[in-house]
Amino acid sequence: MAVVDRWNGRIACLLQMAAGMTVEGFAGWLGVAPRTVAYWRSRPYAYVSATNQEILNSAYELLHPTVRSRFTQLVADYLATTPASADRPAVSLLQGADNPFPAASDLAAMNGFRAADQKVGGGHLYATVVSYLRAEVAPRLFGASEDLAGHQDGRSIFTAAAGLTEMAGWMAHDAGRDTVALQHFTRALDLAKLGGDIQLTAHVFASMSHLSHHLGEPAQAIRHAAAGRAALAGRTRLPEIEARLLAMQARGLAALDQADASIRLLHQAEATLGQSADEAPSAWVSGFDEGALANEATRCLQIVGDLSEAERQAERILVLRPSDRTRSRAIGQLLLAGVLVAQGRPDEACAAAHQVLDSTRSLGSGFVISQLRDLRQTLEPHRDSPSVAEFLNCLDHELRERMWLYQWLSKE
Repeated sequence: MAVVDRWNGRIACLLQMAAGMTVEGFAGWLGVAPRTVAYWRSRPYAYVSATNQEILNSAYELLHPTVRSRFTQLVADYLATTPASADRPAVSLLQGADNPFPAASDLAAMNGFRAADQKVGGGHLYATVVSYLRAEVAPRLFGASEDLAGHQDGRSIFTAAAGLTEMAGWMAHDAGRDTVALQHFTRALDLAKLGGDIQLTAHVFASMSHLSHHLGEPAQAIRHAAAGRAALAGRTRLPEIEARLLAMQARGLAALDQADASIRLLHQAEATLGQSADEAPSAWVSGFDEGALANEATRCLQIVGDLSEAERQAERILVLRPSDRTRSRAIGQLLLAGVLVAQGRPDEACAAAHQVLDSTRSLGSGFVISQLRDLRQTLEPHRDSPSVAEFLNCLDHELRERMWLYQWLSKE
């Protein structure tokens, strides 16, 4: 029985991505010429030959169940973003793909999406989360409005919708779709207020602050963080959310050349994170831990020019992030590479960045791809170094390989 009714070039390349193989490695594993895989990349909507159809189905059967699941998710996301047309392939994943959505509660779905996001990147999962919101949450959301008065269950659906919508915003951001991300965050904020979850409300403000930083709007980022802290005013201690908001403000102050104030807030965030919480955290709020604080500290310290401490904090990210946190580690390594270049150590920066190339081939993160492109610009003035020139050539090859993914993830 066939796994995919008819494979096209894009789906074949999604199998390569799920397996985390290079073009050459994938071709060798399948027993086809590398030019065949290159042809699939160049003609993503062309169907493969009958012989290669059988080869790809047989290759799927040999995959580890985890890789099969990843491939299933990638195909589901691809189909969700591909309009029905004569070019759209007829696909029915007949093994291991009964339903792309978790069968349990909204919270179980949220946790499942979170776990997958850390490994394969939000770009691959964005369309699936949006589809879940439309198919599973929206019908209950509209029906719940009549039950708001005096019924906690009626309000809880707004909280669930807020948490999942905020997650969709982060995944859109990871795919390079920041305009869409802002729309999701704005909706999530309104829904969180309707649901009455103050923790989630403050958390969404922190997410909006992060996005403002990414868009080069530090003053707006500070305002969002301040609004989040105001939402928590008068409540018991919530160290993780408070520390995150303080770190967001610290980064904004660093960008506005207020170094001393930025460092003070970083120390305050560190002290706050070490406190005990007075109430249980909302299940809809993602954690903010020492690794996340080290990430923010690295950014602040690099901006204010304390490069030695920025390097220490970047290395701390890598110590605190396990190997299965692929994107988090990649971002930490890229932060470290940027600090090393700023210190006049481009050769060491290339060594750190090489690890990112090796670990992120199957990661669907447009954000990581954009950071790699930024690093390339930073390293270009150092091309006279043989090791830098070698790395840049390797990076250029990788960026060409991944550009189709970046364009696919970031299209709106």
